[in-house]
Amino acid sequence: MSEITVVALDAMGGDHAPAEIIQGGMDAVNKNKNVKVLLVGKEDVIQKHLEGKEYSKAQIEIVNATEKIDTAESPVQAIRGKKDSSIVVGMKLVKTGAADAFVSAGSSGAILVGGQLLVGRIKGVERPPLAPLIPTANGVTLLIDCGANVDARSAHLVQFAKMGSIYMEHVLGIKNPKVGIVNLGAEEEKGNALVKETFPLLKECRDINFVGSVESRDIPMGAVDVAVCEAFTGNAILKTYEGVGAVLISKIKEGLMTSLRSKIGALLIKPALKATMKSFDASEYGGAPLLGLNGLVVKTHGSAKAKEVCNSIIQCEMFKRQDINGKIKEQIQIAEKESVSEA
Repeated sequence: MSEITVVALDAMGGDHAPAEIIQGGMDAVNKNKNVKVLLVGKEDVIQKHLEGKEYSKAQIEIVNATEKIDTAESPVQAIRGKKDSSIVVGMKLVKTGAADAFVSAGSSGAILVGGQLLVGRIKGVERPPLAPLIPTANGVTLLIDCGANVDARSAHLVQFAKMGSIYMEHVLGIKNPKVGIVNLGAEEEKGNALVKETFPLLKECRDINFVGSVESRDIPMGAVDVAVCEAFTGNAILKTYEGVGAVLISKIKEGLMTSLRSKIGALLIKPALKATMKSFDASEYGGAPLLGLNGLVVKTHGSAKAKEVCNSIIQCEMFKRQDINGKIKEQIQIAEKESVSEA
């Protein structure tokens, strides 16, 4: 039997908590026998939502946490002040080794702060980035960073590229993944000061497959497997991606309902259209891991429903099985040795 992956799930975080979050936990254990879910939150509330539901009782456990961190709260103050919140309790389970991973749709700021203060960074990692998978014409691209480090430096972006390459190769199975730095043109001399400073450093990296600049319009076409940028740019790309996708889906549905002919056509193309839409559904790919920590922390959308939560939990099982943290540590150690020898 495979080793069990224990995932602490923030049952109280997100727009659709606790019902959709708890349902996602139940779906995950019913789908994967190698996962155990610790539902972290108010015990009486969680118990009520579990009553009468079909799930593997041996794979779900409740961990009581009496407080909840709201999105409007100061992240630092909330992490320090609300010691019995579902986010703090869940992250401490990872820190102590009682859980392999923590998944939450709650406050992004609290998750980022808690990840660094409670779980802690891998030695040598300067800034942990948030790295979601976004759908493309060829499959998916890892967008790194999308929300953790707005004021990143060139050395941070180089680490993002290396961690992203490890993730794509060992979790997604993409050999020698193509890495590009997000820029406003393909030419090397283009870009802001950060991009111009980072570009030559990425070119010198022997352990990644750096292919140069990638414009944001080329990301949906699958031009690269790893798109590297600081969090301001990454978050703008991600939110634009989601907004345009939602509008397109709405317009397609609207167009298919305009006449009797279009409605008949909609019935004929429904199976093919459904499959296509599924491939561009971000919830199919789970949440965004905060890479470079001593344990795995995954942030899902605040609007996440059961499917995204379920996929995020299963994503954690793959992360552990492929020992992504171990591979990141190994690469950081190699980079440090090379730096010392060159000095």
